[in-house]
Amino acid sequence: MVAGEFETNVLPVSGKLLRFAVQLLKNEEEARDVVQDVFLKLWQKREELTGVENIEAFAVRMARNRCLDVLRASRKLEAKEDYLKPLAADQGDIHSQIEMSETAWRIKSLIGTLPDIQKKVMQLRDIEQFSYDEIGDITGLNANAIRVNLSRARKKVRDELLKSEENEIRRDKKIIGTVF
Repeated sequence: MVAGEFETNVLPVSGKLLRFAVQLLKNEEEARDVVQDVFLKLWQKREELTGVENIEAFAVRMARNRCLDVLRASRKLEAKEDYLKPLAADQGDIHSQIEMSETAWRIKSLIGTLPDIQKKVMQLRDIEQFSYDEIGDITGLNANAIRVNLSRARKKVRDELLKSEENEIRRDKKIIGTVF
């Protein structure tokens, strides 16, 4: 595909792509960046576009995928910020910070002991904040299987965390009993 064909076949969909990206991202600046990325990739693959029947649909699919990438990246950033907020709020209380970091470490290690599918579903839903549809696309599971695996994973982590805290309390009571 030469530049003239690209201009007549591909560039006219720019308005549609921009509206679509703005609708998904709710941010016109990010949407413009997505459209620019899509056109750059389309230009780079212009020789392969001759085999594409519907260039407009192909471009919309590329824009959708790029928008989802942008949304996922922002969710990860938001999740990290949410995780750090409690630590920043309790700056004066070092004991609370240490306790929270120990609990977070325990939870992370407990998630690591889960079966692979439960670990993956919990990571995608609770940490990376993916929707059930997105998790289904990634894992190939249906929504019901995702919910079941997520519920089982959360229950295992919660039960093991409570069990370890109970063991810690018993151990502390035993130490106090021997000291006094």
